[in-house]
Amino acid sequence: MSGQQLYPYLDRINVPADFRTFDAAELKGLCNDVREFLIEVISRTGGHLGAGLGAVELAVALHYVFNTPHDKLVWDVGHQAYPHKILTGRKNRLDTIRQYKGLSGFLKRTESEYDTFGAGHASTAISAALGMVAARETTGGDFKVVAIVGDGSMTGGMVYEGMNNAGIMKKDMIVVLNDNNMSIAPNVWAISNYFTELIADPRYNRLKKNVYELTGKLDTWGDRIRKVTARLEGGLKVVITPGMLFEALGFRYFGPINGHNITQLVRIFQEVRNLEGPILVHTITQKGKGYKPAEEDEQRLHGVTPFDKVTGRSPKKAGGPPAYTKVFGSAVVELARQKPNLVALTAAMPDGTGLDQLQRELPERFYDVGIAEQHGVTFAAGLATQGCIPIVAVYSSFLQRAYDQIIHDVALQHLHVVFALDRAGVVGADGPTHHGVFDLSYLRAIPGMVIMAPKDESELRDMLYTAVTHTGGPIALRYPRGSGLGVPLKPGFDALPIGKSEIIRTGSDIALLAVGELVAPAFQAATTLAEEGIHCEVVNMRFVKPLDTVLLDEIAERFPYVVTLENNSVLGGFGSAVCEYYAQREHKDLHVTVHGVPDRFVDHGSPAELAAELGLDSPGIAAVVRSVLHAPTPHIAG
Repeated sequence: MSGQQLYPYLDRINVPADFRTFDAAELKGLCNDVREFLIEVISRTGGHLGAGLGAVELAVALHYVFNTPHDKLVWDVGHQAYPHKILTGRKNRLDTIRQYKGLSGFLKRTESEYDTFGAGHASTAISAALGMVAARETTGGDFKVVAIVGDGSMTGGMVYEGMNNAGIMKKDMIVVLNDNNMSIAPNVWAISNYFTELIADPRYNRLKKNVYELTGKLDTWGDRIRKVTARLEGGLKVVITPGMLFEALGFRYFGPINGHNITQLVRIFQEVRNLEGPILVHTITQKGKGYKPAEEDEQRLHGVTPFDKVTGRSPKKAGGPPAYTKVFGSAVVELARQKPNLVALTAAMPDGTGLDQLQRELPERFYDVGIAEQHGVTFAAGLATQGCIPIVAVYSSFLQRAYDQIIHDVALQHLHVVFALDRAGVVGADGPTHHGVFDLSYLRAIPGMVIMAPKDESELRDMLYTAVTHTGGPIALRYPRGSGLGVPLKPGFDALPIGKSEIIRTGSDIALLAVGELVAPAFQAATTLAEEGIHCEVVNMRFVKPLDTVLLDEIAERFPYVVTLENNSVLGGFGSAVCEYYAQREHKDLHVTVHGVPDRFVDHGSPAELAAELGLDSPGIAAVVRSVLHAPTPHIAG
């Protein structure tokens, strides 16, 4: 830290124990410092900003009142936990957040003893906290457990499963509901919205005004009537606010409380700290608090690239190829205009999946189910039973949460549901919780599932059209994060024959069977190897299921060596499918090498850094080919 005391309070502390002797004025100063420090660092590095700005006072108050790390704080997701990282010994490394070998953008148990539970997906904190409470009872511990849950996470059903169980167990635990009326996009939590809309209704407020004007003329009796009215209004709030729901689930409810009043927060946490049974403290916060550009932004600057601290604006990138997400979103709108029964849905990610275009242009054909992937898939199944063509647009790693629903509610009933998996493969700075490296494996095992992966953005459009016009049950297409290759986008769409690949470069020494975004680096590697006298045939496989078995047989007849390439786990994915097929055939002299993501969780970093680390870029692929051809005994490898 600077010796110039740019942050007079933050400079004095490194861990929570350092500020537990602060008085109220010093705590306010610390909150201001944390907020300013967060803006300063993230303006240079990029990252998640708005949620953390809204949780500064919460983080300070919780670490002030509770004896962390002995007491356990369980943060839901991690977007809101940047202040927590700053306060727990990581302020000097915050400028490495989400960078290769740097701090994780989420909670990570191996990073700090203060990170009691890792999380990159929402709605897990209450269940995890309850597990810690039960372990405390089993082992005889004496620590407190607090789960801090964003209101966006309250759209996920797992929250209510955890709360219901906690209410039945009646163990001592505290849940803090950080309510800023937003998740990433404005959330769809009907319970909180109902109270807000009712109290803001002009009819309600006219009635309240008329009662007060009338009773103002009745002297002493008027004061008494006003008091009774106030009590009635308070009773009304108890009935219709979330407090009633939480009480019904077995929690004692405290709130709502101003989540930016550090003095009030400290007092309430001190009061509830030693209460028995499940406690819920409902705090009202403002996402982006204290930074005007964030407060005025539609998403409160939720996730940002480096930006100008004065304006809050990120420099516009020079023109380049459109992102796969944008190409997908535009194609959905185009197809929806052609097909009146086509609808699309997402789980709280309209912008992230590109469906914000459909939301704007054809809102009646768009659904946001909240952070509820399981419900979303079964909801899509219901739509399909009645003749709609539902597109479920979701991040690859998020769809894992709905695996049972894909099998039981969609595939088993042979329903035509289109799964569009954004962020497939290794995605970059969000790290292992968001890498979509298992979808080929987990979808391939499902009977009747068709799986595609485009080599470029033009093929993405054709694959989406193929999926929408497909009539044979569930079908999935997966595509990467980031920009396309810059290929021209032709007008209209072409349907691709199911299970048919294409040869994009002929060769004589070795066959490279590539899927999706690895087709381009495979072609580049083949160009490099040709200069060395190694001639590779490059195949855009297009379909992982069903495989193009006609082509696979031809390849086995013409080549002794085959390398499969995929941005997916080597276990159970495309390469495994090829090996399984060849194992059933009599190709005794064929040597197959499976190249993809190894059997481990991959850390965070830029896509280019991670591709180089994993050998999924063109130099890495070329190196694999050389090792296969020069090895004394080629073999199946991961």
